[in-house]
Amino acid sequence: MIGIFDSGIGGLTVASAVIREFPDCDVLYFGDTARTPYGTKSAETIERYSIENTRFLMDRGASIIVIACNTASSAATERLRAEFSVPIFEVITPAVKMALADPKSKRIGVIGTRGTIGSGIYEKKIKALAPDKSVVSEPCPLLVPLVEEGWLEKPETRMIVKDYLHPLKTRQVDTLILGCTHYPVLKGIISRKIGKRVRIIDSSLAVVEAMKEYMEEHPEVKKELGNQGRLSAYVSDITPQFSKIAKMILNRSVPLSKASSV
Repeated sequence: MIGIFDSGIGGLTVASAVIREFPDCDVLYFGDTARTPYGTKSAETIERYSIENTRFLMDRGASIIVIACNTASSAATERLRAEFSVPIFEVITPAVKMALADPKSKRIGVIGTRGTIGSGIYEKKIKALAPDKSVVSEPCPLLVPLVEEGWLEKPETRMIVKDYLHPLKTRQVDTLILGCTHYPVLKGIISRKIGKRVRIIDSSLAVVEAMKEYMEEHPEVKKELGNQGRLSAYVSDITPQFSKIAKMILNRSVPLSKASSV
């Protein structure tokens, strides 16, 4: 079973991409809706939450873990890999590699939560692989709550996206990494506001490519992932809004169970 966790609903964009790529595999999703957002929490708190989330998924049969949260990927990946023996995928490195795969990428923009942008993780990883690249980062703290509230086509959302992207547009970025898994829900608006010439990097698609490569190299792992194509979804707090947005992202109704042990 593939276990996926996020601070809330945004990680369902990763779950959707995983289901499309591995339709026969069983998927277990956990959204930590009671403790969202992670972007405002300390690194120590995010580590603790991530360990609890991973244990929750593994206790229910997950043999691969996907951290579908940029903030948790930044703060907790190393700790999780030290703590657990299963393959653990995060969303940052695959997105960076996808951005750098195009030699025409010279000036790379990154948007994310305050926690992710403040960590400088994207710039560090980009500079480590391609020191000549220019990186322009911009925190966009209001976008997660806008997605969580379902304000996807509101004029206010379009205005806020435009304001956040203005510094990146001014700096003429040619590539834009969506450094939060909530943001693909707003990809249409973001693409229109940043301009058609800018290549958008969706971390949900990037992490799926990394998983695909891993499974091709380790075919024995795929045998442990189930073959019923079942999706199970848990949240730490059930809200009607989660169900509504989940249905929109996954194009189907998702029965939710409340996780009592996290």
